[in-house]
Amino acid sequence: MSAVVVERRLHPVTPLRRAWAPIAVVAGWAVHDPDQAQRRLTELTTFTLLLGLAVLIPVAALYGFLTWWYTHFAVTGTELRIRTGLLFRRTAHIRLDRIQAVDVTQPLLARLVGVAKLRLDVIGTDKKDELAYLGEKEARALRAELLARAAGFAPETAHQVGEAPAQRLVHVPPRMLAVSLLLTGAPWAMLAAALVVPPLLWMATHNLWTVLATALPLLGAAGTNSVGRFIGEYDWTVAESPDGLRIDHGLLDRTHETVPPGRVQTVRIVEPLLWRRRGWVRVELDVAGSSNSVLVPVAPREVAETVITRILPGVTVPDALSRPPIRARWCAPFWWRGHGLAVTGAVFASRCGLLRRSLSLVPHAKVQSVRLAQGPWQRARSLADVHVDTGANKTVTARLRDAAEAADLLHAQADRSRTGRREARPDRWMA
Repeated sequence: MSAVVVERRLHPVTPLRRAWAPIAVVAGWAVHDPDQAQRRLTELTTFTLLLGLAVLIPVAALYGFLTWWYTHFAVTGTELRIRTGLLFRRTAHIRLDRIQAVDVTQPLLARLVGVAKLRLDVIGTDKKDELAYLGEKEARALRAELLARAAGFAPETAHQVGEAPAQRLVHVPPRMLAVSLLLTGAPWAMLAAALVVPPLLWMATHNLWTVLATALPLLGAAGTNSVGRFIGEYDWTVAESPDGLRIDHGLLDRTHETVPPGRVQTVRIVEPLLWRRRGWVRVELDVAGSSNSVLVPVAPREVAETVITRILPGVTVPDALSRPPIRARWCAPFWWRGHGLAVTGAVFASRCGLLRRSLSLVPHAKVQSVRLAQGPWQRARSLADVHVDTGANKTVTARLRDAAEAADLLHAQADRSRTGRREARPDRWMA
């Protein structure tokens, strides 16, 4: 006899989120044709405006209620089933053994109301499915149940497992984060451009709209690269648990992410020029099928390497990397010094960049293919590039290597990858 599947609805405040859709349609029309929208508004009388609002607001409320009423989700023996759609029905069948990350996010208004959004990373899909919104306690309980089911726990016991305990590894102090952003060149470059370019455009065109259309995006980009990053990366905490590394961050919108164990394809250690004197680095990730990309926004190098050993067991960050031969300067004058390569028993490590160094670590088991490439100028100098492709659809390149060394590296890396895949642990939760 098959078990009864109990379907559940989202939190009752969800219709407020869905009710904005009809209003957004009207706003989109106004933005698309602002001149006609302005003419229509000037023609409206007070009575017509009030009548329009009396129709629009109930329609928006009804739309929000109906979309909430026709949205259900249920956890069955093998999948998470999500049914949505008012006019066009859509049913998502998410296999539990394909779930690799379950994130809980809380925008500011959701935190005030006490609800949360559940976002799921599933192997083989680019778009995240989500459940928005659930009660905060319900979201955390459902997250723990889904992770337990993905780890192989039986359906009748998965809901009793609860959230696995976590041990904090790293906490980024707000002062360190603020100083690191001030020592990053991109916000200052965009701010300088916002101060220099508009006056030049004004002298050339004397058109205020052209100046504003240029200055506002530059100021917005500078703010996003400084204030926006500070708000998003505030109170960044990395903790270790049996189901992976947990990442909590955010000043206004709180996000609780999980880095899936065994799904990390590449780890990058980034060193901006002005950080090196302080010994700070940034750690980034490429995770197969996931949008999680930052592990630690800023930390002392020794702390960052400790976290890397947690996410890549048995991996040691190489200290010495070999540079390309000196004749590589004819292909990349001066910048050739920023490239380097090291191959250990566990990883393929490639460095690039002179002012902003980036060291990429690819475990041999995660290498999907290896390619050798030579341009005409490189052939003339007996140089070649070795490209390593990973399961996250990303490529790490060892540039400007000696051609004979590159050919040997190509065959040796293919053998190391085959051996690494045979010896790698399964990509399972809590394995």
